[in-house]
Amino acid sequence: MVTTGNRAAETRELILATAERLFAERGVFAVSNRQVGEEAGQGNNFAVGYHFGTKADLVRAIVRRHTEPMERTRERMLAEVEHSREPRDWVACLVRPYTAHLAELGNPTWFARFSAQVMTDPGLRQTTVDEALATEPMRRIVDGLNRCLPAVPLPVHLERGAMARNLISHTLAEREAALAAGAPTPKPSWDAAATSLIDAIVGLLLAPVTPTGA
Repeated sequence: MVTTGNRAAETRELILATAERLFAERGVFAVSNRQVGEEAGQGNNFAVGYHFGTKADLVRAIVRRHTEPMERTRERMLAEVEHSREPRDWVACLVRPYTAHLAELGNPTWFARFSAQVMTDPGLRQTTVDEALATEPMRRIVDGLNRCLPAVPLPVHLERGAMARNLISHTLAEREAALAAGAPTPKPSWDAAATSLIDAIVGLLLAPVTPTGA
């Protein structure tokens, strides 16, 4: 028997999946809550607001929908690298849960492109970054990575962190889009793409720092 609670859960899941796809394809700013509701087959123009609240709340719910399975993978990886002094081990904890999750979802997926779109929205970018960094596994990863990195000026450290986030976001979004379109990709699998991305991020984090004014 289908209960009211089951129907509400199904409606929420349908809205989340629809919003993720539309935001990925068109951009978060370009899609209204009403458009999401219409695309999800909801006759009530206020269905999205009823179930999720504001657009920022909807975006946050989409992020959390994917964060939970990735965090389970990070927990398993952390158990293996907890005392490592190798930056690569910690960067892998950032990247591989993401790529493994995308691989498990099959094709097409929209989460990587959704995430990249969110990162271009000034109003939502910091909210999303804060949401991602608020989990206990992510805090442990950031702390572990920081212990391994050479000392650099704080502005350089923060800048490289932002560069690494953008590299992850846009590299995975481009691969996801290519797979959805049936286009060739530089790497044959998500696992191989993760290895290449980890190489690049470790190189970025360990790169020499040119003195200001040199």
